[in-house]
Amino acid sequence: MEFSINLTAPEKAAADCLVLPLSGIKLPAALAKLDERASGWLSTLIAGADFSDKAGTVLSGYLPIDGAPQKVVLLQLGKDVSPASLRKAFDALARTLIAGKSASVTIALPPLKGIDAEDAVAAITQAIILESYRFTQFKSEPEPAPALISITLLLTKKGELKAAEEGLARGLAVGHGMNLTRDLGNLPGNICTPTRLAEEAAHLAERFALKLTVLEEADMAALGMGSLLSVAKGSTQPPKLIVLEYHGAGDGKKAAKPAVLVGKGITFDSGGISLKPGEGMDEMKYDMCGAATVLGTLRAVCELALPVNVIGVIPTCENMPAGNAVKPGDIVRSMSGQTIEVLNTDAEGRLILCDALSYVAKFDPDVVVDIATLTGACIIALGHVTTGLFANDDDLADALYAAGQQTGDKAWRLPVWDEYQDQLKSNFADMANIGGRPAGSITAAAFLSRFTKDYRWAHLDIAGTAWKSGAAKGATGRPVPLLVEFLRQRVEKKGKN
Repeated sequence: MEFSINLTAPEKAAADCLVLPLSGIKLPAALAKLDERASGWLSTLIAGADFSDKAGTVLSGYLPIDGAPQKVVLLQLGKDVSPASLRKAFDALARTLIAGKSASVTIALPPLKGIDAEDAVAAITQAIILESYRFTQFKSEPEPAPALISITLLLTKKGELKAAEEGLARGLAVGHGMNLTRDLGNLPGNICTPTRLAEEAAHLAERFALKLTVLEEADMAALGMGSLLSVAKGSTQPPKLIVLEYHGAGDGKKAAKPAVLVGKGITFDSGGISLKPGEGMDEMKYDMCGAATVLGTLRAVCELALPVNVIGVIPTCENMPAGNAVKPGDIVRSMSGQTIEVLNTDAEGRLILCDALSYVAKFDPDVVVDIATLTGACIIALGHVTTGLFANDDDLADALYAAGQQTGDKAWRLPVWDEYQDQLKSNFADMANIGGRPAGSITAAAFLSRFTKDYRWAHLDIAGTAWKSGAAKGATGRPVPLLVEFLRQRVEKKGKN
């Protein structure tokens, strides 16, 4: 699929389909010449009852341009255009275009009050890339690819060209990163093993000249990662600790401290000895969406060549029942030296993350953000709309929240107050790995916070946002947009200092 940007007037555009985004139901002055060539039929369509002023309304039809039929799609952006209404409208447009039969489309982007060309172009590009996604590699007769192969974005002002080009690059990068995350999440557990995740990391490292380190079981044992390795014991698949380093701001002694992203990579979660119910267990292949998010975010960062230092760390293994699997009541020793009583083997994500969070201190990070499909309790608290956000630093929490608001990939902060630590008390070890049903997502974050005291840390619980169930079952690619925007804003903030 090819995208291009130019300054051609709408009435001179040539494409199978012409898209006219509008704000309200009044004919804009910029379309007056096109309406004249259509003998007034464009203004008639806009004023018709079938085209409302509700954002996301789409009306397709044909106009007699100089006597020849021209397919036209009217897109309503809403009377008062906002980033949210723009995303809603562009999502609706993307569905229409991808489902249609037009090979080439021209979209005449109007000037939008309060929204610059970069953000508008990024939004429409990302929407089309995401809607064109298909996961068909295991189908004998895959559905046909979309007919759409060429998209031209028209601008009204020459001065917007540079911003639009930057928006196009951002929309493509974020879309590609999200689709990589979706691909990995959608792969079945017999294909997407810890070894496969390491291979995907190697592909990224080769393509974008990243530094790759993969720690094997013996390496982790030598580091004292008894908590992580306890989860992997019941599986025949070898565990991995994958480290990818991107040095966009330099890698010398005076280089900027890195932002470290830690992604939970349980490639299949049976629950272990604390076995999950059979119904819906197939969805536990998605328990590595935190790892997939790290890889998708790094791909987007590399495509954009952001001048930041980012390190991705992925602890990955399977959680399976076996004769040698960790059992409820077992006590394991983490890399930090703290001991953990395993009361429930299905609370395994925190057991692999805690050792990874201890490991990343070696990078002297500026910030650490872990991403994990950690708790069903977060779904109960926030549903499938919002990612759970926890942090030991207010500025970091605020930056992640703002990035979510900016992109629509929203997160909501919950507390990690000391009072919740009482629920993790153990009579036999330094802590238990669960704190009971009350505040389950908070006590999980409280557990992780015990391993993050040496740096600024945030935890994103994506259990409710990383995938969809039901007829639309599949990975969503979230929270790649939030994290890419967070890293972009770090660049802008440092540029102002």
